[in-house]
Amino acid sequence: MKHIVVLSGAGISAESGIQTFRDSNGLWENYAIEDVATPQAWGKNPALVQEFYNLRRKAVVDANPNEAHLYFAALEKKYKITIITQNIDDLHERAGSSNVLHLHGNIRLAKSSGPNPDKKFYPIDGSKIKTGDLCEDGFQLRPHVVWFGEAVPEIDRAAEICKTADILLVVGTSLQVYPAAGLAFVTPDETIKIVIDPKCEELNVNTDFIKLPYSAVEGVKVFDRLLPNFE
Repeated sequence: MKHIVVLSGAGISAESGIQTFRDSNGLWENYAIEDVATPQAWGKNPALVQEFYNLRRKAVVDANPNEAHLYFAALEKKYKITIITQNIDDLHERAGSSNVLHLHGNIRLAKSSGPNPDKKFYPIDGSKIKTGDLCEDGFQLRPHVVWFGEAVPEIDRAAEICKTADILLVVGTSLQVYPAAGLAFVTPDETIKIVIDPKCEELNVNTDFIKLPYSAVEGVKVFDRLLPNFE
């Protein structure tokens, strides 16, 4: 059974109505990164950081998986599928995908703001983490997301997964955020590599990538037609 590794980014969630960070009129147009998405921001104004992610979480709760998410879940019937996502939403899981690795965390979870943040993760009831919501060690809960300036705990495991890919499908990511973007370049030479992105001709990818200039939803339809050729 062929192993398809999907490296997904904000573009796939955008088609479910979740606002992206980097596109025009994206979230960084309205917020400064240093004010809401760094450890220093949390130390300076945790209430603002909490509010920012509470709003992001509500948007995720209100969104639904789109056809691209559902396609990857259905593909598990015929292939081994591993999804490595830069997205902090849970739309892949809600679509039915069973093997999802979140590089940058999962906004539907909380973790401790204390010295052992990865000791335990806490499901959030509703969409808000409130001041006074504490972990079992007595520290305020914070979003389970990787902020700028923090290490990416799952990056090594993700790289090892990519090294086992028969097919690598990059979808919805501009490959600008490192170290996550580097995963597109660690696969074996014989791996079939495909990128789906409306601006794929502008992406800094190797010449051995097959480029499909489509949105995620339209691109997976094209990919599905090509897939029998890779058997």
